[in-house]
Amino acid sequence: MVVTENIILPNDNELNVQEVNLTFPVLQAAAFHLGKYCESKNNEFMLCKDEEDDPRRCITEGKVVTACALEFFKKIKKHCQDEFSQYYNCIDKSSGESAFSPCRKTQEIFDKCVLDNMNIERPSFGYFCEVKIHDSLRTKPKSNVAMYPDAAVPLSPEEPLLSPKYNSRRIWVQ
Repeated sequence: MVVTENIILPNDNELNVQEVNLTFPVLQAAAFHLGKYCESKNNEFMLCKDEEDDPRRCITEGKVVTACALEFFKKIKKHCQDEFSQYYNCIDKSSGESAFSPCRKTQEIFDKCVLDNMNIERPSFGYFCEVKIHDSLRTKPKSNVAMYPDAAVPLSPEEPLLSPKYNSRRIWVQ
């Protein structure tokens, strides 16, 4: 989206939310369970981003996803803090690539704790790549009706490209 002086951006109060301020190993260790816990909210956000032509329309859905992640980590801290800290420390320190394979025993303990206390089963490999139908409560947006009259006009694929000024658009590597 190109921003010009005619485009009205949301103010800071609309955009500021509490951040999920965690490191990569922590997020990596929780990724499967977090994805399952917040799946419907994340699908709603991604559907909004895909259907709308203006990212300003999906701020509320983005806030809901962030709130869901914060709620998930509060529950992990309450129910499985020791198991989770052992698991993410193993991921962080056992290999240079943050690999899961050296940490299968701590993963099993963490998965059991999450299943017993939060009733979230670790999704199978490839679960997030499966095709799913998301039933949204949002109304489907009307095509070509701009909620924001100042939204940038998308370029049509039929418009011819101008010829390059200095060289070809192709890059030749030898």
